[in-house]
Amino acid sequence: MKYDFPVTKTTSPKTKPAADSLKFGTCFTDHMFVMDYQEGKGWHDGRIVPYGPLSLDPATAVFHYAQEMFEGLKAYKTSDGRILLFRPDMNAKRTAKTNDRLCIPHMDEELFVEAIKAVVKVDADWIPEKEGTSLYIRPFIIADEAFLGVRPSKSYRFMVILSPVGPYYAGGLKPTKIYVEDRYVRAAHGGTGEAKCGGNYAASLKAQVEAAEKGYEQILWLDGVEKKYVEEIGTSNAFFMINDEVITAPLKGTILPGITRDSVIALLKKKGIKISERRLSIEEVSEAAENGTLREMFASGTAAVISPVGELSYMNKKSVINDMQIGPVAQDLYDTLYGIQTGRIKDDMGWTVEVK
Repeated sequence: MKYDFPVTKTTSPKTKPAADSLKFGTCFTDHMFVMDYQEGKGWHDGRIVPYGPLSLDPATAVFHYAQEMFEGLKAYKTSDGRILLFRPDMNAKRTAKTNDRLCIPHMDEELFVEAIKAVVKVDADWIPEKEGTSLYIRPFIIADEAFLGVRPSKSYRFMVILSPVGPYYAGGLKPTKIYVEDRYVRAAHGGTGEAKCGGNYAASLKAQVEAAEKGYEQILWLDGVEKKYVEEIGTSNAFFMINDEVITAPLKGTILPGITRDSVIALLKKKGIKISERRLSIEEVSEAAENGTLREMFASGTAAVISPVGELSYMNKKSVINDMQIGPVAQDLYDTLYGIQTGRIKDDMGWTVEVK
């Protein structure tokens, strides 16, 4: 290993939760990774320390100007005891792009991955092994200089925290209900839609709350200019199977370049299923739902992997998709991805990285 990070072990280990009671993102492991950045010195002093609160000045830049970013990936334990990460190199590449957009200093991609591997190794006994569970990994960077003024910070903190998790949606692979948002705007060209930053999610909360009040788990966002073309679901990328073609929105600067999205596209091509990255209007989706050619709709993302959609609401009209059942394409994609992630299926795509 190119990097050697000192480890300070906790003196008060936590009681690990039962695997069958895990919720998403509510429990955290014993340790975390921390590294500092100072202008003129670069990234330095990477270390693994006991998980605990941060001490930050009230004037810390992240509180006032939201200069921060985050990532998300998972670690899985195989039946033979190995620990696998899924495509961490892609998270590192996406971090570089987000950092560039938000004026956060570049981080060496190998350093990013090695930091994750190091802290996962220390807390390896926190990785749950029950079906549908995993260790969620949250790397993030915050601007931690204390000042008031609209400019990039001169100092930053990179951290990695870990959380044993169950399914993102309580219903697992049970199809979700999605509300098409035609009032609020998540992103527009030239904005931060393709960056992995908290501001994107904060801006989406109002629409999410209103959709939840109507009985929907998530939102399908439309483009910010014409409010005509489907873009992404609140926490995931969206896929529509119309006739024999799977369609997903193109990467044009307003949607997140999902790593699971990229994996889904690669698997569909490998399986010989037509996949198109093109603009798709909500009217075309509604028409396909009405005439029965919308065979499947599903979302892809790190948290849920694959999440089938069973109902879509647009302009007070509800469309039921595939009789509220998961479709064969979505099921096969989930089985393949989860199989590769957990080592049950041979990884002939070169996507998994073992933590040793």
